[in-house]
Amino acid sequence: MRLTQAFIPTLKEDPTDAELISHKLMIRAGMLRKLAAGIYTLLPLGWRTTRKVAQIVREEMDRAGCQELLLPILMPAELWRETGRWEKYGKELFRPRDRHERDYALGPTHEEAITDLVRTHVRSYRDLPLNLYQIQTKFRDEIRPRFGVMRAREFLMKDGYSFHVDEAQLESAYERMREAYAAVFRRCGLEFVVVEADSGAIGGDVNHEFMVTAASGESLIFSSACGYAASSESAKYRVIPHSAEPEARLEERSTPGQKTVEEVSAFLGLEPSRLLKSLLFLAGEEPVLAVVPGDRELNEAKLARLLGHAAPRLATAQEIEALTCGPLGFTGPVGLPSRLRSVFDVSIQEGRNYVTGANKRDAHLVGVRVGRDVRIEERADLTTAREGDCCPRCGDTLKLSRGIEVGHIFKLGLKYSEPMGARYLDAEGNERTIVMGTYGIGVTRTVAAVIEQLHDENGIIWPYSVAPYHVHIVPVNTAHAETRAVAESLYAGLVDRDVETILDDRDERPGAKFKDADLMGMPLRVTIGEKGLKDGVVELRDRKSGTVERVAVGEAAEACAKRVAAELTKLS
Repeated sequence: MRLTQAFIPTLKEDPTDAELISHKLMIRAGMLRKLAAGIYTLLPLGWRTTRKVAQIVREEMDRAGCQELLLPILMPAELWRETGRWEKYGKELFRPRDRHERDYALGPTHEEAITDLVRTHVRSYRDLPLNLYQIQTKFRDEIRPRFGVMRAREFLMKDGYSFHVDEAQLESAYERMREAYAAVFRRCGLEFVVVEADSGAIGGDVNHEFMVTAASGESLIFSSACGYAASSESAKYRVIPHSAEPEARLEERSTPGQKTVEEVSAFLGLEPSRLLKSLLFLAGEEPVLAVVPGDRELNEAKLARLLGHAAPRLATAQEIEALTCGPLGFTGPVGLPSRLRSVFDVSIQEGRNYVTGANKRDAHLVGVRVGRDVRIEERADLTTAREGDCCPRCGDTLKLSRGIEVGHIFKLGLKYSEPMGARYLDAEGNERTIVMGTYGIGVTRTVAAVIEQLHDENGIIWPYSVAPYHVHIVPVNTAHAETRAVAESLYAGLVDRDVETILDDRDERPGAKFKDADLMGMPLRVTIGEKGLKDGVVELRDRKSGTVERVAVGEAAEACAKRVAAELTKLS
């Protein structure tokens, strides 16, 4: 490709609305342009890299025995109502209506559509296992679309679905997908970790995320020396038991205007860990009181998973008063109606004296004892781990890092097949429910993750496997006849060798050409200058290491081709 003919509108300055380096560099390098909030056009350079990532995904999925298909983006609401996700998915689901006022969903994921297809055609155990996937545009109405294609409302995704006779067969497929996903991200030149994760709106009891390690990552990762790794939405920690304390008398204390943990603990002269925060949520119509230690943060993803609701919401002041007979800011678990479901964090222990809201304005209860003053009928892991907590497996210290989620695999079990009636006949003629798994890769997100991990102050550093082009030829002075002739000859030689090449044939200053070359980040730059030509050589510069090799003009095309082939082999 000649730059004089290419549509690669580079920019000198960072866009004002971009925060992440990948967003900035994709805009500046002429890969991406914004159409509306969370909606982007992939320009030719960006689309080339996206197609390469998608091709790597295809190759690894096909190698793992999967079959590609293409499902409709638009799905009837009836399918989503069968699984209950029409009500539970939340506002991220785009819900258009047709001219007949029929409801539809724009696919954020396709469990319902694929299960409907399989239940129609699979009849016998002989038809299973089955592993199907697609690479397709997805839609999610993000509350705050940002970071370019990292969190967009429209994006390209690979989503796959497997169908099995039992859990053992699913386990085998799940491990194959784990290996295939690892191969995908290795081939993309990425460093990543596999973590236990929250299943979110997809569901399933067992799931793992593939996280690209990056300081800019939105996701927090907790890990320890034993190999335990989990996202902040699902990370557990070992609770350290406290020794029993002398039993205190339950008393009501006046705490005028003191509502927050910080205010109450300071007012009463107690550590925040002595307080119990009582947060009232509504999961659909069901009110639930979540009780956690005052020095811990409630993990809403864990609560949502426990309640089986995608987005439980905090109760309003009016709802709190109606359910507890007390005002906002003074809610506590003592004396509440038994019909109100209350869930206590696993770290709340018997034998301690706690402080809670008194369900009365400007009042708290001190000396609250679990078992005596409040009865715990339901416990759950409700709080977010912290750096320095003890690993739930080995007891070692948990360390905190950041990552970007690029892939997610789930054991769904019967979550979709049961309500949708996806069944088969076993060898004895008995009807059984199909066991499912689902597997996703954010294709456009992976492109951004590569940039987040592989860049410097000058621009992108593409690995050969997903670089838009492999070689970037920069003739320093196109007005110089010999320089121009050597550049044209080298370009033709590389094209003949099927090496993906850009020729900067613009009449631009050398500094501008070099800046654009570094910004766009092709792995190998060939500089052709008058000084080098006097010695009969051109310079090959590696974008990642910065090392320069002088090669004879007549050997340059073959040298470039061999280097590209060798680097591609490393990542294949």
